[in-house]
Amino acid sequence: MSTESTPREVPGLTPAGPLVLPERAERTLPNGLKVIAIRRSSIPLVELRLRVPLVQADLAQAGLLAGTLFAGTDEMDIYAITTELQAVGGGLAAGTDMDRLTISGNCLVDGLDRLLELLAITLNGAVYPEGEVETEAERIADRISLARTQPGHLARVALLKRIYPGHPYEVQTPEPEQVRAVTREQLAAMHAERVRPEGATLVLVGDVVPEKALDSVAQALSAWTGPAPTVTFPAVPALGGGPITLVDRPGSVQSCLRIALPGVPRSHPDHPALTLANLVFGGYFSSRLVGNIREDKGYTYSPHSGVEHSLAGSTVMITADVATEVTAPALLETLYELGRMSVLPPEAEELEQAREYALGSLRLGMATQAGIASLTSMLEGFGLDLDWLAAHCDRLANTTLEQVAAASARYLAPANAAIVILGEADVVEPSLRALAGVVRA
Repeated sequence: MSTESTPREVPGLTPAGPLVLPERAERTLPNGLKVIAIRRSSIPLVELRLRVPLVQADLAQAGLLAGTLFAGTDEMDIYAITTELQAVGGGLAAGTDMDRLTISGNCLVDGLDRLLELLAITLNGAVYPEGEVETEAERIADRISLARTQPGHLARVALLKRIYPGHPYEVQTPEPEQVRAVTREQLAAMHAERVRPEGATLVLVGDVVPEKALDSVAQALSAWTGPAPTVTFPAVPALGGGPITLVDRPGSVQSCLRIALPGVPRSHPDHPALTLANLVFGGYFSSRLVGNIREDKGYTYSPHSGVEHSLAGSTVMITADVATEVTAPALLETLYELGRMSVLPPEAEELEQAREYALGSLRLGMATQAGIASLTSMLEGFGLDLDWLAAHCDRLANTTLEQVAAASARYLAPANAAIVILGEADVVEPSLRALAGVVRA
């Protein structure tokens, strides 16, 4: 019997239609907490995301607060809280960045009321037990010390100093000694001052009736009260070009290339065009940057570019780790691709591939309860919502080649690039000076 088969033509992609948004309801409670409940009945679970503004907070205290928020209250110790969460098939955890405190969790649908009760108990009564604080402080300090041995971390630290001089974003990792010096009294004071419902957003996504879920939140969190402090947050400094910042790492066999370019916030009219321009340049595997310095030249394994958004501003970030001997050639090719993007429009096929990737990624992000919860919470942090997301999909679908070319010229021009390179300075500096001025950090 023959095992040969006739090759079949691969069907084309189904044209993407409008983004269909799930059923949802929202309400702002008397305490100032905004609550959004979204019905997604694929599995009998509920995802929870709570975002609390935390700008200009002490970095060491904020990180330790997140790590010990669920370590105990006057009513329950850490083991009792963990046991109660496990009883409803759930969990709660907290984390921070430069802009906010984020609490994430999930549970079985029939355990939502208890999950909200445990959240309320913690928000109203976290006590930060001294032993738990000391243990967590050591863990965080050790993690920071380990990160400081990693070239990628060191390169990002140098890049932040280059692009955010004098701004709160300039330093985003505390010293280990600063973490170890934090006391439970300081955490309790920060909690009392900053962990407030006013300006916070709670998102629930799952097999729920949205209005009933809002009622459950209102009942559980009505006692969480207090105004949020007024905190002024400066805009990020204007980003421009200049000499290469070279950070010495003696004996390094690789160089870390980090490049920053000006970006725009999601609400800006140029955002869809810049999103597509970034993808064509280096934002996904089929990009020009990957094709050049990975596939063709073999300089690096995983070059990438992306737009980083924060409350104070947006920045295009480019990363590549290359062998020491090809540091200058890799930078040259990266700048070449930026220059090509900024003076020549992309090919129509390139743009369509990037567009399909962008639209597909957005839909993939909406495919799970956790994805919808995280995406909704993130957008709310920037004053946007799911209706904006649907409109954004339409804008991506209709962005023209001319708009992408204009955005590339405006934001990806190599003259605007802030360049930081971490590596063995004595070896790479002479060849880098053939490309641009160099200053050692």
